[in-house]
Amino acid sequence: MAQDKSFWARRRRENGLIYFRSDYSQGAHPKVLEALIQTNLEHTDGYGLDVHCAHAGQMIRELIGVRDCAVHMMVGGTPCNITVIAAGLRPYESVVAVRSGHVYTHETGGVEATGHRIVVMDGVNGKLIPEQIDRAWEEYEDEHTTLPRMVYISQPTETGSLYSRAELTAVAEKCRERDMLLYVDGARLGSALTSRENDLSLKELAALCDAFYIGGTKNGALFGEALVIRNQQLNDHFRFMMKRQCGLLAKGRLIGVQFEALLEGGTDSIYFTMAAHANRMAEALREGLAELNIPFYSNSQTNQVFPVLPADVVRELEKEFFFYEWAPERDGKIPIRLVTAWGTKESDVQAFLKKVREALI
Repeated sequence: MAQDKSFWARRRRENGLIYFRSDYSQGAHPKVLEALIQTNLEHTDGYGLDVHCAHAGQMIRELIGVRDCAVHMMVGGTPCNITVIAAGLRPYESVVAVRSGHVYTHETGGVEATGHRIVVMDGVNGKLIPEQIDRAWEEYEDEHTTLPRMVYISQPTETGSLYSRAELTAVAEKCRERDMLLYVDGARLGSALTSRENDLSLKELAALCDAFYIGGTKNGALFGEALVIRNQQLNDHFRFMMKRQCGLLAKGRLIGVQFEALLEGGTDSIYFTMAAHANRMAEALREGLAELNIPFYSNSQTNQVFPVLPADVVRELEKEFFFYEWAPERDGKIPIRLVTAWGTKESDVQAFLKKVREALI
């Protein structure tokens, strides 16, 4: 009973706060909901073998300019990551990732549960560099170790930074040199592609990697990601692995319908306009905090902002705003994470900056 009271007390508290905690805390864009309602009474085949998933897949092939690729509608980012890694690697092979990578820090040993090791590198501003791939091979190179056969990166990274065209090309070339698969986690790919500092197109990204996904959950969908596999060897019996990893949704058309709505209009679709809006709100936060001489935990270029604030200021902000404390308190300072989304209002940003100014006085 006490637990129930605690839950409802927390719910009342959270409902009164302005959210900067995540970019999936709201529901879906109204256009997505409208599409789901309009198709609700349709009868279709299950498990993603329906006209909506097929159409969404074709829309994606046109966007990336690749016809001979597979598109799988997945429930979420973690199922994408675990299934791709499980399908792409033999039991004695491993995946290379940075320490802050989602597969290492936020997936509760899901990759390890498939029997595969994650070879961890510290990264540079959240990014993996070619020299670290070489280092992985120096450490793991004979039958007494796992063999590094896949590289996992995120675009943008977990700390909001971006791989430039040159950086991603260098990683891809190193993967080809080492006969490794390159897989890109695109949970916030919309934010990456619409960042003012981005110089990498979706077509270029698709051409450089073996697989990647277009994230919907964090950009206006109720749930769902569109996984694109260009390497046909990786796609071999992939749906079998989806089923084995509990990622084959019976009502798969629900994801296809959402991506039809998200991507209608191509590069002018709500998928890109929503992400661009989130980036603008994040830029306003960064600029406002910088004017207050607030330092940052990372050099984010997308919709995540990581200011480092005095602990007493953080406690004051928590009374009106909901966000993550990104790292433990040190020397009286706490790095926090602010995430903007398609539903973030300019008034939310201004309210936060106003509260920071007041708390610093």
